[in-house]
Amino acid sequence: MSAHTVPVPPAVSSPSLSARFLSVLPGIALLFGIGLLGKLLEHTATYLRTTHSAVPFPHIEYVLWAILLGLAVGNTFGVHHIFRPGVATYELWLKLGIVFVGARFLLQDILHIGGLALGLVAVELTLSLSVMHLLGRIFRLPPKLTSLLAIGSSICGVTAIMAARGAIEPEEEDTATAIAAILTLGAIALFTFPAIGHALHMSQQGYGVWAGLAVDNTAESLVTGALYGEEAGRWTVLAKTARSGFIGFVVLAYAIYWSSRGLAPDVEHKGVFLWRKFPKFILGFVALAIFATAGFFSHSQLSSLANLSKWAFLPAFAGVGLRTNLRDLTGQGWRPLVVGILGEIFIALITLGLVYWSYNHGVAR
Repeated sequence: MSAHTVPVPPAVSSPSLSARFLSVLPGIALLFGIGLLGKLLEHTATYLRTTHSAVPFPHIEYVLWAILLGLAVGNTFGVHHIFRPGVATYELWLKLGIVFVGARFLLQDILHIGGLALGLVAVELTLSLSVMHLLGRIFRLPPKLTSLLAIGSSICGVTAIMAARGAIEPEEEDTATAIAAILTLGAIALFTFPAIGHALHMSQQGYGVWAGLAVDNTAESLVTGALYGEEAGRWTVLAKTARSGFIGFVVLAYAIYWSSRGLAPDVEHKGVFLWRKFPKFILGFVALAIFATAGFFSHSQLSSLANLSKWAFLPAFAGVGLRTNLRDLTGQGWRPLVVGILGEIFIALITLGLVYWSYNHGVAR
């Protein structure tokens, strides 16, 4: 090699499709393994409860078992880097489950309850955004942290926060704090909402709509509904889907606000921005509902799609526990959490009152 020869570094090729597929397999296996173990524990507890009636075995749905097992694994052993790519697919399984649930709705159900849900969502959005910003000023939170908490609490939790991150460019610490607060509130809802629903003797449909309106993060919202009952979980999906549809508009509004102050990039193509932020799984949900209404599916096919939704939710709910780091939930300071808790209590009470009024005055069936 001459003195003037400059060594050329070897080209770094991107991972092939097969390599990426293989990289997610261990984590997906972990998700399904935890979910199936949750199902096994549910069936075991049911068997012991019926055969050993003298011993009070608790009735815990597989949904909660999967979350508790995920929490135990994630916070005891941690999630090894081999499993992380696959565990990150839990959101994909969640969206697939939502799409398959669409086959269990008729279009008239969506138009009737969906219209009511859209009205309730509009009220929830307005109040949630207003209250979070008021509380943020009272507790002197950083303005962009307040924006992230408002966006997350009004739409769909972590997904909305991540969608807003690139649009308003907050500090990394603000993003982490907002996510930790939203995850904490979702964990609290898992235990408080079903207890409140049973204490008030709420119907499956009414409770499901309430859980979809009041619980922020999509995964925790669907789990909170499913813990009350299978039918409640179905209506939670519908209410939450209606709420998620506003994500693009809310994020766009905040992007325009912060860019007008010179603290975020300009939004040049608003239509493209809205389409990019719009959750595409909603289209699949509506499409299956239309096919079901038109009689495209036989009874056995509808049953198969219902089973597919349960299988898709199995790893999704396991992922809720695995990705929840309890140390992160307690290490972000108390003020954002207090703001989130106060705001969520207000929104939960307001939406509960709205749902009660709607179902007691014949607005909803």
